Amino acid sequence: MPVLAPDAESERGIPRSPSEARRSEEAMEELEHTCPQPRLTLTAPAPFADETSCQCQAPHEKLTIAQARLGTPVDRPVRVYADGIFDLFHSGHARALMQAKTLFPNSYLLVGVCSDDLTHKFKGFTVMNETERYEALRHCRYVDEVIRDAPWTLTPEFLEKHKIDFVAHDDIPYSSAGSDDVYKHIKEAATCRSAWSCRAFSEGFLFPLCSGMFVPTQRTEGISTSDIITRIVRDYDVYARRNLQRGYTAKELNVSFINEKKYRFQNQVDKMKEKVKNVEEKSKEFVYKVEEKSHDLIQKWEEKSREFIGNFLELFGPDGAWPSITYDPTPSAPAKVETSCSPSPGGAARHSRLAFPTGSPQQPHSTCQISRNPAQQPNARPRRH
Repeated sequence: MPVLAPDAESERGIPRSPSEARRSEEAMEELEHTCPQPRLTLTAPAPFADETSCQCQAPHEKLTIAQARLGTPVDRPVRVYADGIFDLFHSGHARALMQAKTLFPNSYLLVGVCSDDLTHKFKGFTVMNETERYEALRHCRYVDEVIRDAPWTLTPEFLEKHKIDFVAHDDIPYSSAGSDDVYKHIKEAATCRSAWSCRAFSEGFLFPLCSGMFVPTQRTEGISTSDIITRIVRDYDVYARRNLQRGYTAKELNVSFINEKKYRFQNQVDKMKEKVKNVEEKSKEFVYKVEEKSHDLIQKWEEKSREFIGNFLELFGPDGAWPSITYDPTPSAPAKVETSCSPSPGGAARHSRLAFPTGSPQQPHSTCQISRNPAQQPNARPRRH
């Protein structure tokens, strides 16, 4: 955006003489903003501030929140600053940076990360070292620039060096370094249109002159670095056993000899429990399959039994096919049995004759005689007297 260099007043705010004004008008030239632009692609991590610092020579006029929300030219993005420790970078950190990035339509997000020395001095020991924390921020999609070794308390020199328009942080007071709220002076800081020319200091802190440059963000409840560390400490034995099982040594985990043996024994017990559990599950699965097959077999047997009984009744039942084949409705006289006995030379012989009435379908063509003479029957036993 072309910006005219100021010439109506001197640096001290004293009106210039007509000759000076004419010379300044002749020397006046249009200046272009060359501020770094927000990242448009995510194919590379965000740069460090010392690698791509803002060297724009155009006057960096301060913006009000209303002006920033209305939008700024493309070559003049709103420079928003957010800082922190960012240890064990988690979703709460990412959500806060997302809010800072989306505060205004055209925002350039600078993120300051405090060094290990400052953090250990004012807050405590960290899990990740400063290099790891720097890299975690560089690979966050909302970050445009990372400032290493950021100050614990923001100073006017730091804000002016990086040409910061607004500071974004949650509104909860952050007590540290002997202060009830390290962001108190920023919350009360002034923003003027004349590029930091209108400032007042008291004890090294800014006083409000126009409107505040602090923009609050919403803190994500239920997630924080302290919460994560608390979970690890609470379940220390579980994670120690886990890492021993994954190949870490007791020395790397700072575990004593006795605790190492205890953890390894517990791991073996857990393995046995897991095996027993697997066997029980397989047994239950086998029993279920057997029961399912038995049910199928019984069902098929019942179906076959019903089919067999139905076929039997269809064939041999009262209304079946077999009685209709063998049944003769013509009545017949009962057969007569004639018995005659006559003497024979070898002994008495008995003859029996079955006599059927004439016209009967059961009448034989010859007379059936039954001989009772044992001598005439082969292999006949003699009668005992």
